[in-house]
Amino acid sequence: MRRQSTRPGIRRVIQIIVVLLVGSCTSSRDSGPLSTTENACVIARERPSWHEATVEAARRWGTPPEVIYAIIWRESSFRADAQTPRVYTLGFIPSGRQSSAYGFSQAIDGTWDWYRRETGNGWADREDFADSVDFVGWYTNRTRRVNRVPGSDAYRQYLAYHEGHAGYARGSWQSKAGLQSAAAQVRDQAARYRAQLARCSV
Repeated sequence: MRRQSTRPGIRRVIQIIVVLLVGSCTSSRDSGPLSTTENACVIARERPSWHEATVEAARRWGTPPEVIYAIIWRESSFRADAQTPRVYTLGFIPSGRQSSAYGFSQAIDGTWDWYRRETGNGWADREDFADSVDFVGWYTNRTRRVNRVPGSDAYRQYLAYHEGHAGYARGSWQSKAGLQSAAAQVRDQAARYRAQLARCSV
């Protein structure tokens, strides 16, 4: 009896080891810096799981892949651990960061928690690319519904992404030349990504 009871346990350990080994191979394929963040075809080739996740988010939420990519590009340059700059008291005493924005999507704590509650994705992690692009898709979908901004309108989508739905509706972005310039960069980058993806076979 004792010998029979240990076999399932050994089998389970072997299964876990196999899963970990497969996972490590996958993560090594999608690790290290991208050779460029300016070309969507290169991103898709070097990070196939990222591209698959972006396409899935686009399918789920109705925001084109190039717009999702462009927002990630502007927000974090595709860096998982991106954070806002530190704030210093008296010019030299560290006292936190400018905001809680973090990860690929630069989502702040409250909005990320809202996303996790509404989607039921309670284990979502801002350092996980698939979770981050799903967040961008979810948020831009809400912008489409709340602010009547098409998912393909990268310029206005980025304004709402930065200012929030209420801030966008109030027009808070109209007095922010720097933000308008950033939104124009997102629009132009989305156009480049769209043209690239149309040419490459991914």
